Amino acid sequence: MTESKKMRGADIVVASLEREGVDIIFAYPGGASMELHQALTRSKKIRTILPRHEQGGVFEAEGYARASGKVGVCMATSGPGATNLVTGIADAYMDSTPLVAITGQVAQQFIGKSAFQETDIVGITRPIVKHNYLVQSIEEIPRIIKEAFYIASTGRPGPVLVDIPKNIQMSYCVPEFPEKIELIGYKPEEFASDQQIEQILRAIEECEKPVLYAGGGIISSEASEELAEFVEKSNIPIVTTLMGIGAFPETHPLSMRWFGMHGTVTGNYAVDEADLLLAFGVRFDDRVTGKIEEFAKHGIIVHVDVDAAELNKNKVVHIPVVSDIKYVLKKLCKHIKRREYKDWHHKIEGWKKEYPFKYKDQKDKILPQYVLEQIYELTQGDAIITTGVGQHQMWAGQFIKYTHPRTFITSAGLGAMGFGLPAAIGAKLACPKKTVIDIDGDGSFVMNVQELATAYIDKVDVKIIVLNNQHLGMVVQWEDRFYQSNRGHTFIGDPSLADPTDPEHSYPDFVKMAESFKIPAQKVIHKRDLRTALEKMLAHDGPYLLDILVPYQEHVLPMIPGGKTVKDIIIE
Repeated sequence: MTESKKMRGADIVVASLEREGVDIIFAYPGGASMELHQALTRSKKIRTILPRHEQGGVFEAEGYARASGKVGVCMATSGPGATNLVTGIADAYMDSTPLVAITGQVAQQFIGKSAFQETDIVGITRPIVKHNYLVQSIEEIPRIIKEAFYIASTGRPGPVLVDIPKNIQMSYCVPEFPEKIELIGYKPEEFASDQQIEQILRAIEECEKPVLYAGGGIISSEASEELAEFVEKSNIPIVTTLMGIGAFPETHPLSMRWFGMHGTVTGNYAVDEADLLLAFGVRFDDRVTGKIEEFAKHGIIVHVDVDAAELNKNKVVHIPVVSDIKYVLKKLCKHIKRREYKDWHHKIEGWKKEYPFKYKDQKDKILPQYVLEQIYELTQGDAIITTGVGQHQMWAGQFIKYTHPRTFITSAGLGAMGFGLPAAIGAKLACPKKTVIDIDGDGSFVMNVQELATAYIDKVDVKIIVLNNQHLGMVVQWEDRFYQSNRGHTFIGDPSLADPTDPEHSYPDFVKMAESFKIPAQKVIHKRDLRTALEKMLAHDGPYLLDILVPYQEHVLPMIPGGKTVKDIIIE
């Protein structure tokens, strides 16, 4: 479709975004992107959210995408603005999050000449994107933007970067907006053959101890309903990855919740003993498998994934299938025959009773696990939880039960600290009627603390809980387990205090920090005050921060040490 009048390049970009249904962009301006920001001020359809750091913006776009299922969009200027997006782009790549990142670039005549704020962001991001573009002419903007959204959102979702030189943003042309896209060699839709479906069904018929291992691919392909139907019809117990949390209700009797390094003993034991492992929408990540040659070695493995590159990459399997998982589940549901697996279910129930997620409660101290139990009670699982990265992330997965997809949003593959607060802001903007809570650690939270300003200025009603132990807790746990508790710069409090671990004098003062951003906050030291503080936070209309002081000696258990097997699991 051709517009009848000439348009400026920057306005063509914005018009192209509007045509893709973009309603929110997370964008920080600079010299090479000013023209794009000027064009955004003229848009009646797109709300521009100003993050306070480009990394905050890309994490916000990820939170928006993960909560909504739509493509998240962020924008930055050239040079340092663009490089500040790199961690978030890598995170989106690892966690298969649909993202379009737009960067301003220096004018074409300066490219390759070390101009002010010039970096080769296309070259830098090449290993961590599905695709990227350096726009060479104004005429190709509509096609490139449409392709970017198509690539980001189809097949296995992921990030696409579009780098636009400033002179092209300022040029004029009569744009032609394509109605559809066909990319030679890109086939995002792959479907299993009837023979492959029969092969899977035959494997199910012949097994006695099956396990379904479901990952983030179930959520990406919107296949949770089909998964639930398949589990009900087949009577096969299910375990998920961290990315797959919420794909199947964790309150269901057939759920073994999630497994891997810090997942359920039940899930780990069941996968180890299974004579059939149905791996659906997963990538055999090392945090799940441990020592790969020992992983699930007692049975047949079926691996279904839309990304052919994942098949036999980490784990060689018996039945590899390139396909959209929703299609496979629909086909299986038509033909699956229910079986009882009584002995297998009995064994799994025994493990569930013997090895629940647990901790030793203390009368006088607030333990982080207790905090999460209280949050679960107060929200009844009806909240979107985002996290930073560390012990608090694992506890948020353990002590809250998730029943719906897109309600647990975490940096799983890359493990990027600083993810929690901006992801919560993006998720809340995507789902304004949902309660959104960032569960954070003091180390992770401070990495993007500036996004408190975004929450306040844009009136984003996020709740923030900092489980503050004055340490980099997960690294401390590894120091305790494997380095004779020798502290390698993992204490992040103030060593000049008489007692640096005294909760009365924790450092920094997160309450004063939040209040400096005009966000109400409260420090909680005593267990008796916790419940009231949580209720007050949830009832407050607007962003709110709770700084909860917890002991640093707590470890996340169970734990399978890196590179080890289920036989090495640490339970106590």
